[in-house]
Amino acid sequence: MRLRATFGMLATAAVVAAGLAIGFMPRAVPVDVAVVKRGSLAVTVEEEGKTRVTERYQVSAPVAGYLRRIGLEAGDAVKAGQVLAVVEPARAVALDPRTRAQSQAQVSAARATLAAAEEKARAARADAQLAQEERVRTESLRQSNFVSQQALDTARTAETRTRAAEQAAQYTVRVARFDLDTARAAAASTARLQAGSAADVLQVRAPVAAHVLRLQQESEGAVAAGQPLLEIGDPASLEVEVEVLSTHAVKIAPGSKVILDRWGGDQAVEGRVRVVEPSGFTKISALGVEEQRVRVIVDFASPRAAWARLGDGYRVEARFVLWEGQDVLQLPTSALFRQGEGWAAFAIDGRRARLTPVEIGQRAGLDTEVLSGLKVGDAVVEHPDETIRDGVRVKPR
Repeated sequence: MRLRATFGMLATAAVVAAGLAIGFMPRAVPVDVAVVKRGSLAVTVEEEGKTRVTERYQVSAPVAGYLRRIGLEAGDAVKAGQVLAVVEPARAVALDPRTRAQSQAQVSAARATLAAAEEKARAARADAQLAQEERVRTESLRQSNFVSQQALDTARTAETRTRAAEQAAQYTVRVARFDLDTARAAAASTARLQAGSAADVLQVRAPVAAHVLRLQQESEGAVAAGQPLLEIGDPASLEVEVEVLSTHAVKIAPGSKVILDRWGGDQAVEGRVRVVEPSGFTKISALGVEEQRVRVIVDFASPRAAWARLGDGYRVEARFVLWEGQDVLQLPTSALFRQGEGWAAFAIDGRRARLTPVEIGQRAGLDTEVLSGLKVGDAVVEHPDETIRDGVRVKPR
C-alpha cells in the first residue's frame, strides 16, 4: 500500500513537471509568410495627368465691335474657312483716323507674318526631304549590316518628326493667310465707312478643319480686339500632359514607356514620352509644401479605338516605366529590413526563422529584386517585428 502511494506521488510529480516544462517553453510566433518567386517587375513613377488637344486654335475677335450670337455648340465640326463668328465694327471707332492707320499697319504686319510662315514652311519641307533621304540611305545600309537597328529607328523617328513639323508649318501658313484676309477686310471696311458707305460685318473664319472645343463668348455683345471667342481643334489628336517632380523628371527620357490607367476605360492604354520640358516651375501641394515640378508630354501608342472615349482635359493616371524585367527573382519589400550597411530577411527553415543577408537590386514599391541570398520557393517572414529573432520558432498566421 505504501509502495503504491509512493508510485502515485512520483507519477503526479512527473505530470506536473512535464506540464510546467511545456508551459514555460517558448511558443511559436504567428507570422505572415511570403514566397520568393520569379516574375515580371517594373520600376515606375506614378503621377496624375490630363489630356489636351495637340493642335488647338484660339479664335479671337480681330477688331473691337459688336459680336453677334455664335450659333455653334461645343463638339460641332467646322470646315476650313467656315464662318465661326460675325463682328459688326463700331462706326465711331472705324471713323477714327488713328484706327484707319492701325488697320493698314495690321495688314502690313499680317502680310509680313504670312511671308515668314511661308519661309518656315519651305525650310520645314527641306528638312523633311532631307530626313526622308537619310532614312532611305540608312535602310540601305541596314540591309548590308553597316549600321545598327537603333540608327535605323532614329532615322525613321527623325523623318516622322520633320514630317509633323512640316504639317504644323503648313497650318501656320494657313493661319497667317486667314489673319491677312481678316486684316484686309477690316481695312476695307474702315475705308468704306470713311467714304460714307454702309457698314459691313466682319466674318471670323476657321483657319483649319476641326471641332469646337469650347465657347468662351457665346452671347452677343460688345467685344474688344483680341478677346477670345472660341477654341477649335481636332479631338482625335490628343496628348497627355503630366506634371512630375523634378527628381523624377531626371529619370524619364524621351521614348520611355508610359501606362495610362484609371481614365474610366476597361483597360489601360500605352503611351510614349515625347518631350520632357527643360524648365520646371514651383507648385504648392495639397499639404502646402512647395514642389519643383516639370511638365512631361506623352503621346498615345495604343490604337485610337482603345482611347476613343477620351476628350480634351480628361484626367488620367500616368505610370512612367523607369526599368522593367520579365524573369526577375523578387520578394515583398515588407520582408526586408536594414542590417548594418546592407539588407536582410528572415527565411523560414522548418519552423524557425533564420536571419539571412540579402543583396537587392531594383525596388518597385511593393516588390524588390533579389540578387543573392535567397532562391525561388524560399519562404520568408513578410512583416518581421521585434518579436522575430534569429532561431525563434514561428508558425504561419
